[in-house]
Amino acid sequence: LKTTGDGFLAAFDSALRAVRCAQAMVQAARAVGLEGRAGCHTGEVEIVQGDVFGVAVHAAARVLSLAGDSEVLASWTTRDLLAGSNVRLESRGHHTLKGLDGEREVFRVLG
Repeated sequence: LKTTGDGFLAAFDSALRAVRCAQAMVQAARAVGLEGRAGCHTGEVEIVQGDVFGVAVHAAARVLSLAGDSEVLASWTTRDLLAGSNVRLESRGHHTLKGLDGEREVFRVLG
């Protein structure tokens, strides 16, 4: 949807497609000697004149900010939507995320 300096924001029609794309991007970056990272969150957004807005955009940015090199993180909501898929996750703990109420659990995507 847009670039964000040294990154970009993308939207997908499913949580699974978002996570698989994030994994592929991180792997492709590593293959050429770069370290990438990704954060996935699922939620409602509003697109106005080519720009995207909403709490989901902020949540995705906060999840991304917790990711380390070559790491894909998923939010609590994305984790729930991945139930029944073959995506394996491990908890990265509960975090207070700026602009969101309470603590939220974040998950590392494995494999």
